[in-house]
Amino acid sequence: MKLDPKARYTEEHEWARQDGDEIVCGITDHAQESLSDIVYVELPEVGDVFDEEDAFGVVESVKAASDVYMPLGGEITAINEELEDDPELVNQDPYGDGWLIRFAPDAPDDFDGLMDAAAYEAFVAEEEA
Repeated sequence: MKLDPKARYTEEHEWARQDGDEIVCGITDHAQESLSDIVYVELPEVGDVFDEEDAFGVVESVKAASDVYMPLGGEITAINEELEDDPELVNQDPYGDGWLIRFAPDAPDDFDGLMDAAAYEAFVAEEEA
């Protein structure tokens, strides 16, 4: 399982990384491996506002469809439009080209309350035990 040391993680297997005043978000390597071949990604509209833990989209694979949840509350500032034609980018590069959304967080300081890479790795190990 690959992790991004600069990212923070949620129990729903999303990652979040600060980029200036915004946060970039996607699903973790562990989540994309569990889903296997991703065939469709449904994303919100720019300008949509969500609370922390709200579902903002859906990732569909050949095995299942899974909701994707906000790691923090905020307003969507960009979506990864490349995923419309190339959803497998989430499988190929979940922490890079496979990002899902960018958003302006309501409470930026809450970012520090998300799990770091070591805590997420321990969480996944416990979940699989």
